[in-house]
Amino acid sequence: MIAALPSVKPSTTGHGMTATARPGFGAGARTRDARLEPMTINPDLQGRSYPAAEVYDVGREKIREFARAVKATHPAHFDVEAAKALGHKDLVAPPTFAIIIAQRADAQLIEDPDAGIDFSRVVHADQRFIHHRPIFAGDRLVAELHVDGVRAMGGGAMITTRQEIFALTDGGNESREAVATTTSSILVRGEGQ
Repeated sequence: MIAALPSVKPSTTGHGMTATARPGFGAGARTRDARLEPMTINPDLQGRSYPAAEVYDVGREKIREFARAVKATHPAHFDVEAAKALGHKDLVAPPTFAIIIAQRADAQLIEDPDAGIDFSRVVHADQRFIHHRPIFAGDRLVAELHVDGVRAMGGGAMITTRQEIFALTDGGNESREAVATTTSSILVRGEGQ
């Protein structure tokens, strides 16, 4: 069985690349069942925000491991001198590395008992990245989560979230620099789906 592959296109903001998964293709695509139960997801989630939680420290070995896992072969992901030769301060993470921080932010929503989300019923539908600057080894990253949409679909719901990822700067002052904005859509299947 072949799953849908993401397409990659230039970002409309001019800040890098946007990667988009194509929903509705591949394994798991289903037709609507008229006997579906009503949505159990809290519709009041829309507009809710979750503050930045724990800090994610980006290490060189984490970047190298991720690059190997996604088959990113550019030397700037593995060799500090190669990255510096390109004008970077340290190793550069592949663009999709931001998913690690984004999913940590999404966990706040999934684990929120008021949300009504049964993770065993979740299907990932879409993921997009807008990069404001590269992620480097040595970055200390946090992400704020915003629930931008909750839409009933049959007996389930489509939930769209936005994660604003920041690098903490200034040691003790904890100023923040925008790194990436990710947008994610999940389908929470209703009973019988």
